This record gives sequence, C-alpha cells and structure tokens, in this order.
Amino acid sequence: MASTTIQVPRETRDHLAELAKERGLSIGRLVEALAAEQPTAAQRAERLAADREVVRREIGIDISDEEFDQAPDVLGNIYKIAAEKARTAAA
Repeated sequence: MASTTIQVPRETRDHLAELAKERGLSIGRLVEALAAEQPTAAQRAERLAADREVVRREIGIDISDEEFDQAPDVLGNIYKIAAEKARTAAA
C-alpha cells in the first residue's frame, strides 16, 4: 500500500505520537484506526439502506424510506427510558 504525508501542526503530531505510543502503534496505524472508526456520509447511507432492508425482510412489510424517516426514534426512546430508570434507582 502506498503511503502519503499529511501536514498537521506540531502539537497535533505530538499528540498523535503520544496516543500511538500508548497503544503500541505507529502514528500511521493510529490514523488508520481513527479513520476506520469514522464512516463517511456515503458509508453511513449504505449502512442505513442495508439496515432498513433487514427490517423490511424481518417484519415482512414494505416500509418506504419516507415512512422510516417519519417513525419515532425507538432506540433513542429506549435509551431515554433506561437513563431515567438509572437516575431514579440512584436517587
């Protein structure tokens, strides 16, 4: 694989070097790992489309993308309920 040079401020380079050292990686490998953790808009759109197809197949109903977009945020609501229960239990 060909490599390239990325110019960053010295402070950023030093920060990346410290992070890489802590993880036992080179700066290049650290940057690769960080980039792999951040999907592009196109990759996120592909994942969303694939996830919607799984839902359609699993429930056996053809839901349009517009209907998905208008649906409530079920997972977000579950997180909110769980957070409220955790706060109540801690009190």
